Amino acid sequence: MTHPPPRTYRYYWEDMTPGTVRQLGSVSPSREEILAFATQFDPQPFHLEEAAARDSVFGQLCASGWHTCAMAMRLMVDNFLSQAASLGSPGLESLKWLKPVFPGDTLHLTQTVMETRPMASRPHVGLVRTHWALHNQAGEQVLHMDGWSMFRRRNPAPTPPASSASTAPGATDAPADPAR
Repeated sequence: MTHPPPRTYRYYWEDMTPGTVRQLGSVSPSREEILAFATQFDPQPFHLEEAAARDSVFGQLCASGWHTCAMAMRLMVDNFLSQAASLGSPGLESLKWLKPVFPGDTLHLTQTVMETRPMASRPHVGLVRTHWALHNQAGEQVLHMDGWSMFRRRNPAPTPPASSASTAPGATDAPADPAR
């Protein structure tokens, strides 16, 4: 049995410098895409029916906020994470939908690295706090998201000595505590 060659990455934790800003492409959701997502995942009337949307605070059919997040995530994967030694995310600190997204809007994603630190309990992993900003074609911000990601380190730190205390993996590395 042959195994595929090890995957090579362009970006590791060491490449995530605070202050780095990346432009991660654009997407334009169609009416059909908005309806398909809403039908499956967020079937509220203002995401599904023109008349209900006109009578809502949005005034017209708009994308679910979760659809907006999914579009941002797709841009992130296609234009950055597919080239990075990403190990997932322990969660978000902040998520805000600032403006509705309408069919035909063109959304542009920007990622800014805010903070990095090695993970104490896993020397091969580094934590990165980023800010995601999604803007429409008028330059209005429609999504604000701050959260943490985990990346493989190119040059892992030495493994710390084993402790007799039993702790869940990563429990001492909770991103909500930036002092660690």
